[in-house]
Amino acid sequence: MRKKILAFILFYLVCCFKNAFAAPAYGTKIPKQGKFFIGGQSYIVENRKLEKENGSMSGKQHFFLISYGLLDWLSIDLKGGVGNIHHHKADAEDLDYHSFLGGGYGFRVKFIDGEKMDAVFGFQHISVHPYTIDRNNQKYKAVSDDWQLSTIVSYDLEMFTPYIGAKFSRMDYIHWIDKERNLIKSDTTKNLGVLIGVDIPVNKKIWFNFEAQFLDVKAIAGSINISF
Repeated sequence: MRKKILAFILFYLVCCFKNAFAAPAYGTKIPKQGKFFIGGQSYIVENRKLEKENGSMSGKQHFFLISYGLLDWLSIDLKGGVGNIHHHKADAEDLDYHSFLGGGYGFRVKFIDGEKMDAVFGFQHISVHPYTIDRNNQKYKAVSDDWQLSTIVSYDLEMFTPYIGAKFSRMDYIHWIDKERNLIKSDTTKNLGVLIGVDIPVNKKIWFNFEAQFLDVKAIAGSINISF
């Protein structure tokens, strides 16, 4: 127990103090019909390349999570919290938008429910709206718009449950200079990605989740979750 808690605290501290968007896939645990999962999650994107010569994005997000089981094999996932955006420009000074409101929604469908192996298809969306900033007598506003489809497979090893999956994702960077709006898409050659993760139980109702994402984005996530 102590080792599990220590591992989570260390992971959380790394998340909070390292500058690091795509959406975490949550894993294959889904609440039974009429039941809830709640939790707290930190999600750090270290690098998401943007199209053409527009540089890249990074950022940190912290959310309260809630999942509700519509059916034993179908859940609705909601989140709300705060997040920031860092636009690393290729040919100009970076833009740092400080943390403000963020949220997301999605669903997961469990299409394999085995004694040891589970498989889930999911859709997730996150939108982050940080504070507007002033620079050179102009107002800069930004929104990150993150969409993801994923299919993941897990295997229960009792002490922990690892999972691996493939995903299709897109993260748009929408920004305004004064009232002029511009949409910059994420690099369309990097829409396909891979994720790996693990659920680590504390007891029958509480567990930690850790996840890392590659290829389309460099990102990590960590959460603590409670079943009701």
